[in-house]
Amino acid sequence: MLEEVERWLSTRSWSANDRPLHQILAAKQRTGQTVSVVLPALNEEATVGDIVAVIRHDLMRQVPLVDELVVVDSGSTDRTSEVAAAAGARVVHRDGILPRLPAVPGKGEVLWRSLLVTRGDIVCFVDADLRDFSSEFVSGIVGPLLTEPDVDLVKAMYDRPLGTEFDSLASGKTAAQGGRVTELMARPLLNMHWPQLAGFVQPLGGEYAARRSLLEQLPFPVGYGVELGMLVDALHLAGLGALAQVDVGVRKHRHQDGQALGRMAAAIYRTAQLRLARGHLIRPSLTQFERGEDGFEPRTYSVDTEERPPMVEIAEYQTRKAA
Repeated sequence: MLEEVERWLSTRSWSANDRPLHQILAAKQRTGQTVSVVLPALNEEATVGDIVAVIRHDLMRQVPLVDELVVVDSGSTDRTSEVAAAAGARVVHRDGILPRLPAVPGKGEVLWRSLLVTRGDIVCFVDADLRDFSSEFVSGIVGPLLTEPDVDLVKAMYDRPLGTEFDSLASGKTAAQGGRVTELMARPLLNMHWPQLAGFVQPLGGEYAARRSLLEQLPFPVGYGVELGMLVDALHLAGLGALAQVDVGVRKHRHQDGQALGRMAAAIYRTAQLRLARGHLIRPSLTQFERGEDGFEPRTYSVDTEERPPMVEIAEYQTRKAA
């Protein structure tokens, strides 16, 4: 491992326990910074309400850490919006944000648009499919941004059990095997091409917080490549010393099947390829196979090929900042 990464691990990798809540709150009051939490959600009625309820109870009612809690619904066909609103979140539909630009499917699209409907100096993203959610997922990654003025982006790191048979950490190494795309695609890419980022335990994790001043300058891949793209771009824009990670324990969530993971990996590879050469894919699609009545049948899917520009370049955002 690079000496620079080893130094980074000793100075920019923390535990949520390193910053007690009272210390984080004191820093928030001292600096006057505001915090927005965003949950991108698509058909997550089973989990989104509990996440919202925990954040509101622990970090808005008991202590005033979070100033704004927004669920951005990206086209759910279940009761995601109703459940989130009943739990106390402000719910905004993706298509209602910046309507002059037709929305495209994808997580990155939702995160990018969320910058237009939030106002916090610090924006914290949390996936809406987490189970047994702890508010330390928020306080842990927001804390360094309030206490360390030279930190601009903080990723959560955690164990990722792969199914109920691994839910007990007593199973040892298997407790962390949930990040299949991370281990098979993202980690090799980062180690080979951006070795400064080799110290990130969960580079593709959906729980991270950053200063708005950084996020508004970054392009956002519209799909699954958003986390890798954001990490690479933040490294180039702000430097390794401005990036950090915090151990928040265990992350339990709904796992996707192998073919969905294949499509995710293709989007991530494409995101990396663009950042390596700013070129174009020869074939921006992925063919997979499913067994049908007559044997294996091909299914071809488009790979995300669009990125949104830095939000600071959008006229509506510039107008809102000037207001």
